[in-house]
Amino acid sequence: MATASACHILVKSKAEAEQLKERLDKGEDFHKLAKKHSLCPSGKRGGDLGEFRKGEMVSAFDRAAFKGPLLAVQGPVKTQFGFHLIKVLYRS
Repeated sequence: MATASACHILVKSKAEAEQLKERLDKGEDFHKLAKKHSLCPSGKRGGDLGEFRKGEMVSAFDRAAFKGPLLAVQGPVKTQFGFHLIKVLYRS
């Protein structure tokens, strides 16, 4: 079964996600922004979700984690939880 490890930042609005993505594109630290802005409990760990299997996350997140580029910030990705910025660390 395929696995991946990712970090994410979860926010309520697409506009907030886009603003954070611009900051990331300018070189700000992903983990620091996650700690400050993410609504997910993983924010306390810099957005680190650890390792997970394909199918364990909601479908839109799963697609980004298993089909998107590695180490690049993807998003905003909309799910029922809000808008995610996702950085996939590795896949196997």
